[in-house]
Amino acid sequence: MKQTELTPPAAVTYLSGAWEDAFLKFGYDDGDGFVETDLVAKVLAHAGYEVHIHEWGLHNTVIDSLTRDSVELIPGRDSTFRFGYDDPRDYLPQQVVSYLDRSIVGHTGWH
Repeated sequence: MKQTELTPPAAVTYLSGAWEDAFLKFGYDDGDGFVETDLVAKVLAHAGYEVHIHEWGLHNTVIDSLTRDSVELIPGRDSTFRFGYDDPRDYLPQQVVSYLDRSIVGHTGWH
């Protein structure tokens, strides 16, 4: 798959959490916080990705499938990465990470 620069949406999306939480089982305070997975999904859909969201039991609602041109971008069971537990920055393609970083402003913790 060739690398292309993705154009961010016209408006930046603001989250109370971090976009990474949309891929983590225990993200958004284990689903007890303000869950913004749908907003992250909309930003990705704007860039032409197909996004599937899954409610992970009593935990967070997560993006569990991200495809473009029929290619799945979230590693499967035979991967060295553990979906829902490992940082999505470590397994998502760099162009997706960069796009989300440019398109979403989120609170990533107290400094």
